Amino acid sequence: MSAPEQQRSTLADVARRAGVSASTASLAFSGAGPVSPATREKVMAAALDLGYTGPDPRARSLRQGRSGVVGIVFDERLLFAFRDPVNIATLDGIATGLGVDSTGLLLLTETGAVGPGIQSAAIDAAVLMGCSPVLDRIAVSLRQRGVPLVSIEGGSIDGVVDIGLDNVDSAERIARHLYELGHRHVGAITLATDVERETAPITPEREAAITTTVTRDRLAGSRRVFPSLTAYSAGYNLVEDGARAARALLDVTPDARPTAIMAQSDLLAVGALQAADELGLSVPGELSVTGFDGVRIDGLTSHDLTTMVQPAAEKGRAAGIAVTELLAGVEATSVRFECEFHVGDTTGPVPAPVGGVFSTTS
Repeated sequence: MSAPEQQRSTLADVARRAGVSASTASLAFSGAGPVSPATREKVMAAALDLGYTGPDPRARSLRQGRSGVVGIVFDERLLFAFRDPVNIATLDGIATGLGVDSTGLLLLTETGAVGPGIQSAAIDAAVLMGCSPVLDRIAVSLRQRGVPLVSIEGGSIDGVVDIGLDNVDSAERIARHLYELGHRHVGAITLATDVERETAPITPEREAAITTTVTRDRLAGSRRVFPSLTAYSAGYNLVEDGARAARALLDVTPDARPTAIMAQSDLLAVGALQAADELGLSVPGELSVTGFDGVRIDGLTSHDLTTMVQPAAEKGRAAGIAVTELLAGVEATSVRFECEFHVGDTTGPVPAPVGGVFSTTS
């Protein structure tokens, strides 16, 4: 059997070895007080002899009332979250906005429920990632603990600073682009609508009950131009789920098939492109497809996707700055970013109808 683990030396042990008071030893380690170079050297030598590397960070956290950790809250499995380039860019922006004063980021995922991970996590503040059907419930749970909160595309939640995006206006703009190309029969593939994350048609009842702010806002923008569009929800923001929803919209009789599909993310749009290819539909000759995000998706499609380009990294940086302000006791304010419209090669004029069926020939 191995020898029992040696007890960790304390600052008091170091002070005794160096022949100084505990407060002097503490000042020597922190470098924050009037300690002579000779005394500091003596303290450091004693620490080296005892294998003492500094104050226990857990004890320091308790004294300061801070953990030095900011929680990043997702409402999906991290396996799925990190397949989304927008999430990765946003996290990079958050780290940049927090700067060097933050010890680290703690990733929390509740997969659709507010569980013990969120309720007990030792965090100083939290950033709530949007596209969550239970964002309100998560916010309530953390507010009860007095944790400062920043959301990204979370909408208006009491007590939460929101870093928003012009989702309604951007969705309307891309829908207007399709309208100007002559499209009138349009389908939509949405992000998750609720905690069930069904890949299913969006009935009026389901639409009225949508709890995901991003989904609701982008659908509302699309309906400003196409009030009667047919919408189908994807369970997760995955290419596979986008393809599944697109097949349901496209694998119908030609006269019932939409001439364009508006996907609420670029990943879902790639799924729609794959479904069109499987069904032998040319893009944009027989079907136009739009996305939302403006991310690079190397290897998944050869198309230049028509999409709304959002400033994901900038949103993250703004969230990190807001967290820093809240922790410093400074009032942080909500901000909203705007997207840029990018016209690619996945949209074109509506096919001309021939005998009641749309055709690519005029």
